[in-house]
Amino acid sequence: MLFFELIKEPWLQIASVVAALAFVLIIVNYISNYWALGFFKQTHLSSSNQSEPVSVIICAKNEDENLTEFLPKVLTQEYPNFEVIVVNDCSYDNTENVIDEFVNIFPNLKKVTIKEDAYYKHGKKFAILVGIKAASYENLVFIDADCYPESNQWLKNMAAGFTKEKEIVLGYGAYEKQEGFLNKLIRFDSFLIAAQYLTAAIKNKAYMGVGRNLAYKKDLFYRNKGFSNHYHINSGDDDLFVNQVANTINTNVCVDKSAITYSKAKATFKAWKLQKARHLTTSPHYKSSSKTRITFGYFTQYLFWMSLIPLFFSVNTAILAAGLLLLKVFFQWFILRKAAIKLNEPDLWLLSFVYELLLLLIYPIFHLAKITYKPNNWTN
Repeated sequence: MLFFELIKEPWLQIASVVAALAFVLIIVNYISNYWALGFFKQTHLSSSNQSEPVSVIICAKNEDENLTEFLPKVLTQEYPNFEVIVVNDCSYDNTENVIDEFVNIFPNLKKVTIKEDAYYKHGKKFAILVGIKAASYENLVFIDADCYPESNQWLKNMAAGFTKEKEIVLGYGAYEKQEGFLNKLIRFDSFLIAAQYLTAAIKNKAYMGVGRNLAYKKDLFYRNKGFSNHYHINSGDDDLFVNQVANTINTNVCVDKSAITYSKAKATFKAWKLQKARHLTTSPHYKSSSKTRITFGYFTQYLFWMSLIPLFFSVNTAILAAGLLLLKVFFQWFILRKAAIKLNEPDLWLLSFVYELLLLLIYPIFHLAKITYKPNNWTN
């Protein structure tokens, strides 16, 4: 071939072939993990299920300020029949009084209190279990105490995801848009993760969800013995549970913009690093198929960049490298722009190639932090 005649060094020939292969694999990765979400049309939600009663469960530990600000947005959802259960888990701030004040105003609010026990330390999974036992209804919707729904249509849209076959509904839990580059990087990371698990669910291969915006049936929880398989792990009340119980037919997604929930992103890199270290402690416990899916995405990214960089050191291969990079960026824009607009993150796609490259450099730091991470008993 003429191209290889121009390249005399065997190692550059090999690097060129590997780069071309990596380019193909990374395109396959984008199509596999993001395409379905970007072109997804929300047509399989049932309006009949919007009248079924729903129990919203919120676990709170020292969340007096967040409950004061966000709980009314949950309590005032436009839905015919629902209750909100707030589990006050051993709070030592003003959480108890805040809940009591709202109980006097909203008849559909139920408070459950867990007292501190010097002989028994527990995590968030126990609080969720207490909330589920207190729920009056079969359909359960979860949101964190530091989150708020985008609109008063959140509950209606999430509840509409339940059908005869669909026992799990995955929503998007986003982070608030704030000033600063770190905020965009955190939001992009969260967006990528959500785009992947929502795409997988759309393709009937659901493997995780986030407790900031998640719904499932009480019967599903009890049939699968709740968190018993991973109760010893402090995190994973959301993603490990979904990974355990989701199958090819029982999971639905809700990506309506009015059904997104928001919370504040970490303000410092150190705080974000600790949060990511905690999240990463659950992934080794995923099913093998789920770990393969996630690993493939990272593998294609690292392979592409590691094979591309050497090509820039030769004039004959630099044009190839630049061409592959431009094609990758344009294809990435095309795919991620559709997904970003779908999830109401339109400001993230333009610099997505920059955020993506930075995350590839940062993630090894997160994995190192995971090794030394010492979990608390209770974390959001």
